[in-house]
Amino acid sequence: MYLLNKMRLYSPLPAIYFCTVVTFCSLYAAQPIQPVFQQEFGLTSLQAILFTTLMMMPLGIAPLFYGILLESFSARLLVRSAILILGLLEFVFCITDSYLLLLSIRGVQGMVIPAILTSLVSYISFTSTAEQMQAAIARYIAATIIGGFLGRLLSGFFTDLFGWRFFFFVLGVLLVWGFYLLRRLEKDANLQYSKPNLGEALGIMRQARYFWLYSAIFCVFFVFAGALNFLPFALKSINPAFRETGIGIMYSGYVMGVVVSLNVRRIIRFFGSETRAVSAGILLYGVGAAGFMITNYQSMFLCMFVFCTGMFTAHSILSGYVNTLSQGKKGIANGLYISFYYMGGTIGSFAPGIIYSYFGWQVFLGNLLLVLCFCLFCVFRLQQSVANFQEEQLTLSP
Repeated sequence: MYLLNKMRLYSPLPAIYFCTVVTFCSLYAAQPIQPVFQQEFGLTSLQAILFTTLMMMPLGIAPLFYGILLESFSARLLVRSAILILGLLEFVFCITDSYLLLLSIRGVQGMVIPAILTSLVSYISFTSTAEQMQAAIARYIAATIIGGFLGRLLSGFFTDLFGWRFFFFVLGVLLVWGFYLLRRLEKDANLQYSKPNLGEALGIMRQARYFWLYSAIFCVFFVFAGALNFLPFALKSINPAFRETGIGIMYSGYVMGVVVSLNVRRIIRFFGSETRAVSAGILLYGVGAAGFMITNYQSMFLCMFVFCTGMFTAHSILSGYVNTLSQGKKGIANGLYISFYYMGGTIGSFAPGIIYSYFGWQVFLGNLLLVLCFCLFCVFRLQQSVANFQEEQLTLSP
């Protein structure tokens, strides 16, 4: 109790949100300027997208690994060390001329990012009261969205002004500053992070309602990562003289995630249930993806708002729905959700690129629409399996 009162005298939440924003900036900074890497190092589009894929990949296994680290080491030591390593690697990244070394740096950065995010979320849980928890987590989610947008926007903007290396240097400075800001985190805080149990995880995945929910979110982020990762190449093919600032601005629709996340309850009430609202979100998602086939910058810019609104509607609702469905073991159910989400994003960030390379943007988008059709099927089966489970519970109840 003394530790909790002590931490409340100095709230670490502003520093936590700042570090969250900068970490997500680092994660997505390379995405809009991948064509720049392609040109400078003589790469294929598939080689260039690895700058984003390698950083995203470890997030898929993070819930199964970093919780164990939190049980073994001081959380303050873990998060501050990870922030500092990420920042120092940004400095090395911005002065490196070797493609393989650049990829290696991104791979190591991808391994430390889950440690940062896992620790920061755990600290939010520890420092917030039950009444503050929902608002604190909502602000964290907003910080991840803002970070993802700013990373893309500012990367393109500064690349046009000063070259691609400058923004990565700025990120290094900000991350070192974040390391300093987190100095007053309570090192002895009991974060109570539960160690994952493989048997329990497999048991959850064998239940139909969880299987279809995880399949749906895998598809949702698969399409999102695929479209946004190859969008810069599509814009360059439309107009080779297109500037990186314009590519960064194209991601403006990303901020719809903040709007959607703050209105999730209203959206569910409007459609009558979670699964209906998710289905509506996926349909809107598909409309935005289909709209990208109109290879005109203004049209694609507007479609990005539709695309992101649909995606974040599905994601925001499903991320809460998994907690509604879980009866105990919420930590494992949420960990699996995060794993399937980022595994979908990792595979989606490069696998559809084979289709893009051989058949072009239109066929690429057509295949993403097929994935969204399967996603709708998953949500339909989710609705059925939840209804069947509820009927079984009523039958078993005395």
